[in-house]
Formats: sequence, structure tokens, C-alpha cells
Amino acid sequence: MGAASTATATAGAATGPATTPRLSLQCEAIGPDTTTIRSLDWDRSRFDIEFGLRNGTTYNSFLVRGERTALIDSSHLKFESTWLPLLQGQIDPKAIDHLIVSHTEPDHSGLIGHLIDLNPELEIVGSKVAIQFLENQVHRPFKSRAVKSGDELDLGTNPNSGVAHRFEFLSAPNLHWPDTIFSFDHGTGILYTCDAFGLHYCSEDVFDVNPGAIAPDFRFYYECLMGPNARSVLQALKRMDGLPPVSTIAVGHGPLLRHHLSTWIDDYRSWSSERSTGEAYAAVCYLSQVGFCDRLSQAIARGIGKAGAAVQLVDLRATDPQELSALVGDAAAVVVPTWPAGADAELQASVGTLLAALKPKQWVGCYDAFSGDDEPIDTVAGQLRSLGQPSGFEPLRIRQVPTAEDYQRCEEAGTDLGQLLTKAKAIAAMKSLDGDLDKALGRLSGGLYVVTARQADPAGGSRSGAMVASWVSQASFEPPGLTVAVAKDRAIEALLQVGDRFVLNVLREGHHQELLRHFLKRFPPGADRFAGVNVLEGAASGGPVLADALAFLSCRVVQRLEGPDHWIIYAEVEEGNVSDTEATTAVHHRKVGNHY
Repeated sequence: MGAASTATATAGAATGPATTPRLSLQCEAIGPDTTTIRSLDWDRSRFDIEFGLRNGTTYNSFLVRGERTALIDSSHLKFESTWLPLLQGQIDPKAIDHLIVSHTEPDHSGLIGHLIDLNPELEIVGSKVAIQFLENQVHRPFKSRAVKSGDELDLGTNPNSGVAHRFEFLSAPNLHWPDTIFSFDHGTGILYTCDAFGLHYCSEDVFDVNPGAIAPDFRFYYECLMGPNARSVLQALKRMDGLPPVSTIAVGHGPLLRHHLSTWIDDYRSWSSERSTGEAYAAVCYLSQVGFCDRLSQAIARGIGKAGAAVQLVDLRATDPQELSALVGDAAAVVVPTWPAGADAELQASVGTLLAALKPKQWVGCYDAFSGDDEPIDTVAGQLRSLGQPSGFEPLRIRQVPTAEDYQRCEEAGTDLGQLLTKAKAIAAMKSLDGDLDKALGRLSGGLYVVTARQADPAGGSRSGAMVASWVSQASFEPPGLTVAVAKDRAIEALLQVGDRFVLNVLREGHHQELLRHFLKRFPPGADRFAGVNVLEGAASGGPVLADALAFLSCRVVQRLEGPDHWIIYAEVEEGNVSDTEATTAVHHRKVGNHY
């Protein structure tokens, strides 16, 4: 693949302690005068809120040399001791003329301050919002150039290759931060997109040589980070359509996309169109880099999306006033954060635009950004009530640094709101099937079970969930395995990712009604599903065992198959036990087959 590659192992090599994360570097040519430095984070298991990683991740940066040299993005701070020496082995940092900042999230910008220290004359090129964010991030002066769609940076022609490297910039706000820009090198046809089109997948394959292996992570990444901004994705794709042919999409995470490029682009286009076309949507507003607003808003948006409703994240700081007014005014529901009590004039104007754009009959909700200097959430909720909007969910109060339970509560509140938006569509779907077909489907019977799951939070807490299940079937003998169908809007779905563990509790015929009534009732966001239920804690890994269950099976998720409205979870059974070998499993008989 071009020039010789370099791989440098760092902390946590195979011979090191098992608890030490494995970090390594990879340096390889990807085009004329163009090199990638990939920071491989093999053991990272969690990213953002609910984003469980099964294959680690990478942080990719790029070095492009014309007459002048540009570095595109840096790396995570955890690679400080190895990334900087590797870069210095490639080029004297003082010879780097420009640092193009695709966006300022710390996993891509963690070493920018170090680069400025090594080269005070370095010019940082980024969106206007990115430059503003960096001023509050690196705490040292730097030279900068703010760019927008259509602006260019000409590096000139490399004297050795004869290739002219001319960068054209495309604004791509909200993918997935408001400061994102794409950079297109007309000399090589490489488009640098940072988070967009990326995936959390760590391997030494620089490119997408094995599409089948990475496709599930590509889809999961889209659903978690890009799906809530599907309208912004479509706008970015329109800008990309105006470019000359793209040879490679150089992403910020995972393998670079080259061999199956049209497939990945078509996926983004179709998924985003499905989420955006003609549907009522929820506008989830947030304030970038204020408290925990970014992540809390993402949790709410993820919950809305799980219910099958469209959602759009809206940054109150970075969104143009006219666009802000349109996004809020056209939404069927609007979610609002608390804002700083001493907000500057620009933010006050944005809040005023937001409140003025609200329309009667829009569902509204509010959440605490927990920045330490917010307007009280009751004040914000009171302002919304005074405008006459119906409440989509109770105010989400965050009284501490957010824990896994807080993020789960936000996601569940979002799901409740999403179900309000899709209620009419769900009722219509129930009535749409043929009567005879309905009755025939209803003759498919199933056992009655309660799926439970509990996961520890690295911060010391935990999150848990439970649901009644009847679509359960044994699926393999060796190893013993089963499948469970889980509706996409179930709260427990977030706890059933590949590698997660859960417990299948088998209900006993004649002694199941009380448990059914309990777990079928509607729980408010964040409620303890097990309050008042007799459980055997520690009896199985993965979740609580119900003391009144006939049997239990402790399972580990191996695969997930996506259906139209359910996930089919295939899991290997690791342990189990029966409390009464003479009793039988409770069975569920339905009358119709188009709803539970």
C-alpha cells in the first residue's frame, strides 16, 4: 500500500498487565504525498453515552505535502507520548504550515496545544465555531483562519510528485458537532470527513477491505451519532454531490473508505432519507460545550429515535437565527436545556428566537444541562408552561455529574416523547393488516418470560432494565443458544448490545399473573423496574433472577439481526437452573397478530 508502513506499540502490549489498555500507532501512505497516522485504541469499550464498543476504535490524522504542508486533525491526549514522536519522525513540526481542524471534540483535538507549543507559527484552519471552541480549549494564543463552504486552501504542487494539492471546504454542521467541516483535496480526490462516515472499529486494515465485518459497526455508529441529525446528513450529501469524483473518504474513526465507497454513501443517503421524509420530528436543542448538555441531548435524541420518530439536534449557540426559527417552528416537539444564568447577548438572542418560534400544540420538554451556573430548571419549565404547550415529559433534573442512570432516564424520556409523536402511525398500522391474516398470526403461541439486565457504571452506579417477552425460541444446540425479539423502543434494548449479558426468567403457569402485571405496567423514565419484586441478586451474571420464576437462563448476546420494528437477539446460554421440575411454563395465546 504505497510507502512502507510503521507500527509502534505503546502502553499495554500483549505482555503487559491485562488491565492496561492496548494502544498502538500505524503510519502509512494513502495517496500521493499523503500519509495517515492512525492511533489504535484496541480496548476502548465505551464511547459517549450508551455507545458500547465491541471492537475498540481508532483516531485518524493525516499529513499532506504540497509546496506547503497541512496536518488534518491530531489525536487523543492518551497518545501524547507516542503520537508526537512518530509525527516528528515524519516531519519537523515547524515545517507544518497549516493544521486543518475538522472538529474540536477532544478525541481529535487532544494534542493541538502541544502542536502549537512546538510550532507557534502554525495556522489553524477550521470553521468559525471550531476556532471559537479552540480558544476556550487550548488556553494559548494561536494563528487561525476561519473557513466555510466554498473556501479553499491551496498547498501548491509537490515538486516530487507533480500533484497540486488544493483543498475545498464544505460546511457540515451537526455531524456530529456544530463545528464540523469536510475538506476535499482536488489533487488526490480524498475527502476528509472526521466523524461522518466513520465507525468504531479497530484493526490494522487501513481501508475497508472486509465490508461484511465492519458493516454492523458502520450502521450502529450511524444510528448513535448521525441518525439524530439526518437532515444535516442530507445537506452534507448535497454538498458532496457537487464535488469531482471522490476516491477515498478519510474518516476520523475506523478504516478509511475506498473499496466500497458507493455502498457506504448510498447507505447514509437511504437511512437519512427514511428518517427525514415528510415525518413529524422532534427538535432537541442543546448548548455545545455547556455542562453535560451535549451528551444529555444525545441520550434524549437516541430515545426518540428508538421509538421510530424523526429527530434533529439543534445547537442554540451555532445555529443561524433563521434556521433555528425554522427548525423549531416546523417541529412537532421541542426539547429545551437550561441555559447559563449570565448568558451573553448572543445566547440570549438565540433563546428568544427559540421561545418565539414555539407553536401551539407542540409537545415540549426540558432538561438540566448541569453546567453549575444554569437558570433553575423550574424557571425554564415555567416559561414553557406559560406559553401553553403540552408537556412531553416531566423536567429532567440532573443533581450530580450525570451517571449511567441519568443517561438512561434521559433516553427513556425521549422514547416516551417519540411514542407520542408516532402514536397515530402505530394505531394506523394496527388497523392496516388483513383481518384473516391477523387472526392466523394470532394463533402463533409463545411462552411467557421476563428479560432482565443490569450493567455496572464505571463511575460506581449501575443501570438496569426488564421487559415481558413471548417471542423467545431456542436457536442452537451447541453451543446452547436462543433468540429473543425485542421491540426497538424498549428501554432494555440499550443493554442488549453484542457482548452484553442478560437473564431470561421463565414464568410458571398458574403463578405468573402478578409478575406480568408488574412488568407490563408503564414505568416513568428512570424508575426502578424491580421495586417491590422479590429478586435473587447475584444468582446469575447479567441481571436479577426473579425469585418466583420457574427457571432462569443467563445469556450473552452474540449477534443482533435488525427487523422492521424489532431486534432479533441471538445469545449463547452460559448457565441456568430450574426451581420445580414438575411445573410447566406459562403460555401466551393471542387473538390477533398485529400488536401485543
